[in-house]
Amino acid sequence: MKRFALVGAAGYIAPRHMRAIKDTGNELVCAYDINDSVGIIDSLSPQSEFFTEFERFYDYAWWLKRDTTKALDIVSVCSPNYLHHAHINAGLRLGCDVICEKPLVPNAAMLDELALTERETGKRLWNILQLRHHQAIINLKHQVQVGQKDHKHDVELTYITSRGKWYMESWKGDPRKSFGVATNIGVHFYDMLYFIFGKLQRNVVHFVSEFKAAGYLEYENARVRWFLSIDANDLPDSVKGKKPTYRSITCDGAEIEFSEGFTDLHTVSYQAILDGKGYGIEDARHCVETVETIRSLKPATAQNGEGHPFLSGLS
Repeated sequence: MKRFALVGAAGYIAPRHMRAIKDTGNELVCAYDINDSVGIIDSLSPQSEFFTEFERFYDYAWWLKRDTTKALDIVSVCSPNYLHHAHINAGLRLGCDVICEKPLVPNAAMLDELALTERETGKRLWNILQLRHHQAIINLKHQVQVGQKDHKHDVELTYITSRGKWYMESWKGDPRKSFGVATNIGVHFYDMLYFIFGKLQRNVVHFVSEFKAAGYLEYENARVRWFLSIDANDLPDSVKGKKPTYRSITCDGAEIEFSEGFTDLHTVSYQAILDGKGYGIEDARHCVETVETIRSLKPATAQNGEGHPFLSGLS
């Protein structure tokens, strides 16, 4: 049984980590968040210590470290994006392996720095790249691998996840903290595209605002038109007023059905990590570099059919 700590316990994604810790037969020893809305702990790990100041959390973890029977083994990081780097380093320096949500960090230079901390501490950093464990994605990757070599599939990615006014008041609406829509809600899709279609060869941005972004990505085996949005007005008429989210990925005109099977992917990811088969810094590098480039690009006019169909309705 591994002994876990959780940083960012009040966040949206934290319950999936708590569930994964429990379902893999391990123990959540202590948790931290500046917010105290963490009642979910009662149903998953009621004996866990909880702190609202990082200094007290770190001091407690250091105290545990002095006793080999009580020391923490793994720190899970679910804090806001801009704090990942600091919290990962803290966990590694506590003598723990670290499991962190996406995006791992905003840029490649920080990945290099974290790799240095890994070497200094002898501990490992693991990234949650859960779509790599989704059976529909695994099946598509296999189809691409056994298919015609050097064939460029035509892919269209559309993801609209409606967010209310609270979003822009939270850290997620601050690009200094979330690093923008493409990074915050798109990074796992970019990892998925790389996982399936190979190395990225071209990256173009066609539109970007605080609510949405669109562009074109060309991989070894795919041409991808993408559109991401948190604006409910972008929802297709077929789902508007019925569902707050629209997710669609087509490959050569055929819909890839992966709307189901998301519930347990964090548990699957945790089990893979515990089995020594998780995804580390170098596995995350490609999607980190992709979103770093997207943030640096100036929007260009779409040409040669590279624009997403929703692009024509943007201004």
